[in-house]
Amino acid sequence: MIFGQDRGALRRMYAEAWTKRDAGQAMSALEQQIADVIADHPEYVAAVTAEEIDRDFLPEGGQTNPFLHMGLHLSLREQIATDRPAGIRSLFTGLLESVGNRHDAEHRMIECLAETLWEAQSRSAPPDERRYLECLERLARR
Repeated sequence: MIFGQDRGALRRMYAEAWTKRDAGQAMSALEQQIADVIADHPEYVAAVTAEEIDRDFLPEGGQTNPFLHMGLHLSLREQIATDRPAGIRSLFTGLLESVGNRHDAEHRMIECLAETLWEAQSRSAPPDERRYLECLERLARR
C-alpha cells in the first residue's frame, strides 16, 4: 500500500505536493500526480491547507470527503496506466471519446470504482474485478 493506514500522513502528502507545486519546487512523480488531481479540483484546495487538513468530512452531513474523492482519481489513473484490471484502458479510451474530456470520463468511472470498493468492504472480501469491469462496460454502452 503506497500510503499506509495513517490518515494524517496521507493528508500531509497531499498538502506537501500542493505546496511544492504552488512554489514551483521539484516534485516526485507521485507528488506530481497528486498535485494534478488537486488542480483538477479547485474546490478542494482549501482541504489541503493547514486549517482543513484534520477536518472530518461526514457523509451523514452531506459532505464529500475530498481526500477520498481525489484518492479515487489517483487509483483510477494508476489502473488505466497499468491496464489493471485488464481492459480498463480501452474502456477508458472509449468513454473518453464519447464524453469528450478526461475529468468527466474519470468521474463516471469513479462511480463504478467506489461501488466496487464499498461492496468489497461490506463483504470483507477483495474487490470483484469482473463486476467492476461489467459496471465500466455498461458506462461505455451508454
